[in-house]
Amino acid sequence: MTTGTNVKDWVSNVIRRDEIDKYLNDGKDFIDDDAIFRTLDKAKTPDKSKIRDILQKSLEIRLLDPFETASLINVTDPEIWEEMFETAGAVKRKVYDNRIVTFAPLYCSNLCVNNCLYCAFRKDNTREKRRILSIDEVRAEARSLASMGHKRLIMVYGEHPSSSADYIAETMEAVYGEEVKTRRGTAQIRRANINAAPMAVDDMKKLWKVGIGTYQVFQETYHHDTYAKMHPSGIKSDYRWRLYALHRALEAGIDDVAIGALFGIFDWRFEVMGLVAHSADLEEKFGIGAHTVSFPRLNPAEGCDVDTNSPYRVSDEDFKKLVTILRLSIPHAGLIITARESAKIRREVIPLGCTQTDASTRIGIGSYSEQYNKQEMERQQFILGDTRSLDEVIREFTEMGMITSFCTAGYRCGRTGDKIMKLLRTGVEGKFCKLNAVLTFREWLDDFASDETKAAGEKLLAQEMEAVKNDPFFKGKPLLEQFLNNYERIVNGERDVFI
Repeated sequence: MTTGTNVKDWVSNVIRRDEIDKYLNDGKDFIDDDAIFRTLDKAKTPDKSKIRDILQKSLEIRLLDPFETASLINVTDPEIWEEMFETAGAVKRKVYDNRIVTFAPLYCSNLCVNNCLYCAFRKDNTREKRRILSIDEVRAEARSLASMGHKRLIMVYGEHPSSSADYIAETMEAVYGEEVKTRRGTAQIRRANINAAPMAVDDMKKLWKVGIGTYQVFQETYHHDTYAKMHPSGIKSDYRWRLYALHRALEAGIDDVAIGALFGIFDWRFEVMGLVAHSADLEEKFGIGAHTVSFPRLNPAEGCDVDTNSPYRVSDEDFKKLVTILRLSIPHAGLIITARESAKIRREVIPLGCTQTDASTRIGIGSYSEQYNKQEMERQQFILGDTRSLDEVIREFTEMGMITSFCTAGYRCGRTGDKIMKLLRTGVEGKFCKLNAVLTFREWLDDFASDETKAAGEKLLAQEMEAVKNDPFFKGKPLLEQFLNNYERIVNGERDVFI
């Protein structure tokens, strides 16, 4: 049992100043609030021709600079916005084709030493039911998720000594060790991404050794004063320890990192600029930018009133704009839209450039294996907007002409870090992923789909197969023959076959 004294001692020893200071420039971090505001102001009333030049740069899968991003933010002409929406969709298709990846969040702990004003897990929230899953309970959750057909998880932990790096590593190993029977064979979780508190380099190496997927840390807000206000106590109150978490992750050998901001606690325009600056600094120092970018909006949370009182709440219209700008500004990155959003908003926003989303989402601790479906505010971090099943979500994607990918091949074949960045920018990674998307979708339809979803999926698969066969990139090449052979192996019951 962790006592109050032990927790206090642990908190005082987490932050390593030397692992922050070495990344500073003349004692300053890479987020210059005043410079961001000046750039936004300087880029007002952008010229149409300049905006179109910027859109062309995005189509060439080149990162935008801060002024170019600020110019897009300042567009007010509805005609230009329509061009921006169309270009964002085109950029997504060029890099990622018509694929969308699904995953599920697995909340392992809500014990936390921090006091974030917008979060139900905050230390001073006495209404929250506190719990940390045992390793056997984690295994049960993994089996439940694999039984739905999930292959990827984002595992979520509060910041607390009970959920330290050793616990996270053990839970990852537990997830990877579970296997369930399906209609045609067996299934398991093949990739565990982690959303956890910033750690020291040595702790991150522990996660790398057990096969971490992507390491995700959200800055929440890049605005220094707002950050201090929203994080009044706890380890998370240290802005720079969090800001450089992903720099340390890359140093530790974790080569896929993910950034995000919580939209609604400060001006969305500033936060977009912060996200672009964050990815650019990672790119400059490591040659690897953000693998994915997330943009959750504030949702109601038990024991919190920031959602109702914030003057910075983001409208649906502005939400579509900020997703579009992120797609254009960081054209190679994956964009993640989550079940915080309603089904309606997800339908409208996904075509603007999103590449990943969660489905069949439950965020209460132990909520998958315990089979409770209603949302209980005292058991979860916030209230969800879309709780549809994986089958329902996939059927909708199929009707939208999008193929759901369960592919985890790239990570196991070494297409990560700087390697995948180069492949994404040239469009080559999208080609490999197209093939693996078809293979994994075939597997999922046979093993998990309802009759209605399978019928819709078969029609889409037929179209995808023809598209692959007629694509000049594949036509007449050994890769096509390998793909067709792998497809037949899956049809005949073999599983986890990839290119």
